[in-house]
Amino acid sequence: MILGMGTDIVDARRIGRAIDQFPTRFINRIFTEAERHAAAALPQPHAYFAKRFAAKEAVYKALSGSGVRGLGWQQAETLNQQNGAPMLRLTGQCKTALEAMTPHGYKAHISISLSDEPPYALAFVIIYAAPLKRDN
Repeated sequence: MILGMGTDIVDARRIGRAIDQFPTRFINRIFTEAERHAAAALPQPHAYFAKRFAAKEAVYKALSGSGVRGLGWQQAETLNQQNGAPMLRLTGQCKTALEAMTPHGYKAHISISLSDEPPYALAFVIIYAAPLKRDN
């Protein structure tokens, strides 16, 4: 069953201006250490950060029905799996929100899709729940 959906589109030029104007303050406030490390290895880190910013906004929208407040920027981390596909890791209030919206006897899963068509970056998140397997 679908528990929440969220989408966000970001103009990468806006994120680039924020990074250029407040490089350390903006990046350290919004992105996790792992996200910053991954971006540092890329030729165009602004585009990477724009997609991750959109992902954070999409996750917050998908979690909005939980009733939990105070979702922090670094509590939704988007990294890549071995095959390159994006994945989300939630901590803190984001994890609490996910747990609050997950029905008893179900396990929550998060699917994320990231895309870009410069100068825009897009993220789409679906949170869904599947029944827990019972031991017989």
